[in-house]
Amino acid sequence: MNAARRKKYSAFALAREALRHHRGWPPAWRDATPKRAYDVVIIGGGGHGLATAYYLAREHGVTNVAVLEKSWIGGGNTGRNTTVVRSNYFFPESTAFYDFSVKLYEGLSRELNYNIMFSQRGMMMLAHDRHGVEMLRRSANAMLLNGADAEFLDGAEVKRRIPGLNPSPRFPVLAGLNQPRGGTARHDAVAWGYARAADALGVDIIQNCEVTGFIVEGGQVRGVETSRGEIRTNKVGLAVAGHSSVLADMAGFRLPLTSYALQAFVSEPLKPCLDTVILSPATGVYLSQSDKGGLVVGTALDHYPSYAQRGNIPIMEHAAAGVVELFPQFSRVRFLRQWAGIVDVMHDSTPVVDKSPVGGLYLNCGWGTGGFKAIPGGGFCFAHTIARDEAHPLTAPFSLKRFETGALIDEAAASGIAH
Repeated sequence: MNAARRKKYSAFALAREALRHHRGWPPAWRDATPKRAYDVVIIGGGGHGLATAYYLAREHGVTNVAVLEKSWIGGGNTGRNTTVVRSNYFFPESTAFYDFSVKLYEGLSRELNYNIMFSQRGMMMLAHDRHGVEMLRRSANAMLLNGADAEFLDGAEVKRRIPGLNPSPRFPVLAGLNQPRGGTARHDAVAWGYARAADALGVDIIQNCEVTGFIVEGGQVRGVETSRGEIRTNKVGLAVAGHSSVLADMAGFRLPLTSYALQAFVSEPLKPCLDTVILSPATGVYLSQSDKGGLVVGTALDHYPSYAQRGNIPIMEHAAAGVVELFPQFSRVRFLRQWAGIVDVMHDSTPVVDKSPVGGLYLNCGWGTGGFKAIPGGGFCFAHTIARDEAHPLTAPFSLKRFETGALIDEAAASGIAH
């Protein structure tokens, strides 16, 4: 057992290493060298891939697992999102899954022995006209019926809870829908925590290892070709977000999804002034304040398919205009950084966690703008699917076959805008 597997993070360990000038910390995980064969290979070293590997080892005893990442751990969408965690969806299938994921988030720091900085500061959706108010009432009723927490608030109560809101905007705040258990988590910490915990259970995490092809014999996957050589396996899990269609094409089938860039921004640090997450459909933006003080701002998808992990001026202007409409006092605040992730959007805005048309190849894709909040639940259910070769009850409705049967779960209202 290596040092990383033995060492526990604690207040005592932090004090001890402070006296040693922090020179005694071991690497959080091993930089593994690929073996010739594994029981399971997970493609994608982001949150979903790492969580899947962890739950394969912890829940199912499958430890001969490799996680292949073409760049660095968490360098894709996991490190390029706005960190929001919530379960305020409309349909029972969606709410059940995302609420399960929130519950896993609530205990994740203790389970992984790694502080993911989960802050349940609430998620507030605003209504700016009578149609928006009606939609919020409908959503609140659906959430409560489906077992999620929800508060419907009138405009006066929303302004009392968020005193900095514009008192006389073009888009008056008439009501709000708050999910108290919603909030934010530190995206890098989620990836690093799962990586450390998976490594401690024997999983090989292999960075700078790009998959270039699949070895398929008789309709069954037998391995993968990579930039670091051939790796044999009978089970491969895809958790590559916006590049899901690219990998599926390598394997010889198509997926009903489209990849878009989703941009986000963070401002220069401010003193604490916003203690919740706000979504404003009318202005097309959502924002929260990070622990470092920066305003984290997101908006809608780019309007055209793209694999570009960069921002552009028109989206920045749109986001800035929406923020200033809600909070005129932020008009002189400067943007500090801008980035984009590549999200994979299914035609009904609901993910797929299922077996693929190729034997032994499994799919975790189509999360669109909801991938980060789904990491614990997605990894847990995907591990079940791979280990047992059957769908987990929570993700059974997220089957690829729904596009054949017509049993779609159209969550565009909850997922169509990034929040």
